[in-house]
Amino acid sequence: MNLPNTLTILRVLLIPAFVIFIINHNHIYALLTFAIAGITDGLDGLLARLTHQKTELGAYLDPIADKLLLVSAYLSLAIVEILPGWLSVIVITRDVIILLGTLVIILISRPPKIHPSFISKMTTTFQITTVLFALLGQFHAPFKLLTPVAIYGTTFLTILSGIHYIYVGTRIFNQKNHQEP
Repeated sequence: MNLPNTLTILRVLLIPAFVIFIINHNHIYALLTFAIAGITDGLDGLLARLTHQKTELGAYLDPIADKLLLVSAYLSLAIVEILPGWLSVIVITRDVIILLGTLVIILISRPPKIHPSFISKMTTTFQITTVLFALLGQFHAPFKLLTPVAIYGTTFLTILSGIHYIYVGTRIFNQKNHQEP
C-alpha cells in the first residue's frame, strides 16, 4: 500500500459522507467532501507518476473509485433535483457500458491494460466540474448560471467517451476473434 492508493481508498470512504450530506441538504459539507474527493482523484495519479509508485492495484482501483464517486454524486443530486435525472442516466449508462465491456473482454480473453483515454479524462473532469458547479450554484448565482453549460458539456463528452469505449472494446473483441483459429 502506497500513498497514491491510500488517497484512492480515501476517495471511496468519502462517498457515504457525501451522499448523506446531499440527502440531508447539507450542501456546504457535501461540496467540501466532494472537493476533497476530487482533489484526491488528481493527486493520486500525479503522485503515482512523480514518485514512480504506479501499481496494478492502483490501475484498477482508481477508475473504480472514480465511477463509484461519480455515480453516487449524479444519482444523489438527481434524487434531490439539483441535477437533471436524464443526465444521471447518461453518466451511469456510460459507466455500466464500460464495466460490462471490460468484463466481457476479461471473460473472452485476458484482462485489458487499464489506460484511460484523453477523452475519458476530459469526461471525468467535466463530470466532477458539473457536480461542483451544481453544488456551488446553491450558494453563488454565477455558478448557477454556469451549471447548464457544464451539464451540456458533460452530456456531450460522456456520450462521446461512451462511443469511444464501445469502439475500442469492439476492436479488442474483433482482434481476439481473428487471432483464434
